[in-house]
Amino acid sequence: MQFQIRILGSSSALPTSTRMPTAQVVMYNETPYLIDCAEGTQMQMRKFSIPFGKLKNIFISHLHGDHFYGIFGLLSSFNLLGRKQDLNIYAPEELKIIYETVLSLNKDHLKYTVNFFPLKGNGKNLIFENKYLEVYSFPLKHTKPTYGFLFIEKMKPLNIRKDIIERYELSITEILKIKAGEDLIDDFGDIIKNSELTTKPGDIRSYAFCTDTLPLKQLDKYFKNVNLLYHEATFTEDMVELAKETHHSTAKQAAEIANITEAKKLLIGHFSSRYHFSDIFIQEAEEIFQDVIAAEDGMLINL
Repeated sequence: MQFQIRILGSSSALPTSTRMPTAQVVMYNETPYLIDCAEGTQMQMRKFSIPFGKLKNIFISHLHGDHFYGIFGLLSSFNLLGRKQDLNIYAPEELKIIYETVLSLNKDHLKYTVNFFPLKGNGKNLIFENKYLEVYSFPLKHTKPTYGFLFIEKMKPLNIRKDIIERYELSITEILKIKAGEDLIDDFGDIIKNSELTTKPGDIRSYAFCTDTLPLKQLDKYFKNVNLLYHEATFTEDMVELAKETHHSTAKQAAEIANITEAKKLLIGHFSSRYHFSDIFIQEAEEIFQDVIAAEDGMLINL
């Protein structure tokens, strides 16, 4: 099943000619989940063919403008496109006040419902789930209340062998029970173990998103062994004091977190506009952690 990360914006607060501020899309089972919504996000969504009509859930990490100012244009476009279905926004609770204020002052009325789910708490919290996927929030440490997000597949059912279906002429009900882990009793009363009837599904895949934050060595309390860890790396180590002052991380620190959480791959981004190339970030991070990639606008990563 499809599990992809599309980078819509990889810059920090200031956009550049090649980088937009933070926005990403998790594509799972042909369904988009938007993480952060900086200015220009809807343009990037169109540019990289993200299906507007399928977007039902938006996750906002914190209320600095470069992470949510694009939400109002996106909501307006949905209105102009005649959207009817509900839209769910998971964000710090103040965003609802900002949203209602903007609509009230501008005398706007949306033809669809926006549901707000406030992000709260100091621990790992399940904030969304469906048949296939769970999304958790967890606290980061920035100059405003900030949250990271963990996207993780639910346990997949076992795969039943096709020859078994034919051999025992299994009904749909029997197939579902076997896929759920039950043994089979044949026509002679003999028990056929489930392990002889099925094969194991693929490994569960996961993605952790850690935006603006000081490096937190306790993140392994919230996730470990993710397939891909996105961790902001606004600065290089020569500006570590500025990173500390502004509550950001360096590429080296991001790599240290990848080691602590035992991530399989590290994706760094949120680069300061003072840097024109990402090579220096990669070089710095690879001294600590081997499998590192730098976010680029438009990049598509398959898990």
